[in-house]
Amino acid sequence: GPYAGVTELDLERLGSNGIYLITGDTGAGKTTIFDAITYALFGYPSGDKRDASMLRSKYAEADTPTEVELIFTNNGKEYKVVRNPEYDRPAKKGDGFTKQKAGATLYLPDGNIVDRPKEVNAAIRDIIGVDRDQFAQISMIAQGDFLKLLLAETKVRQEIFREIFKTVNY
Repeated sequence: GPYAGVTELDLERLGSNGIYLITGDTGAGKTTIFDAITYALFGYPSGDKRDASMLRSKYAEADTPTEVELIFTNNGKEYKVVRNPEYDRPAKKGDGFTKQKAGATLYLPDGNIVDRPKEVNAAIRDIIGVDRDQFAQISMIAQGDFLKLLLAETKVRQEIFREIFKTVNY
């Protein structure tokens, strides 16, 4: 993506109304923002046409780490997730490069830490109540994609709305 160095977005400055519009020229980095949020939460970019190996900026210096940190609040509790994709980085000893393994760490409000990608994924799913696909459908609706939700099969819409409104027991 276009973000080669550290880029910090303070989304709290947008307020707490819940609906935001991200606009900009083609190539400005809008999708990269969506990818960062979705990757931080679920370990996958926001779209189906990209994978985690595409998240490292081609403009980044070789020794610049590739990671995303997301601090979010859910039900009045603050969580922090830090995640990195697998990528090549300079070796710590000698010349050449080595693989930096994909990693994820979730900092819970009670001070506990979850630090394995699969466990972080499960914990995030439990915290926010939706999986990546549902999150993409309801939280980050790209131009033209809202129509997909409206036109989705009844069963798909029911699953999404059950999770959002916590009506599974009913």
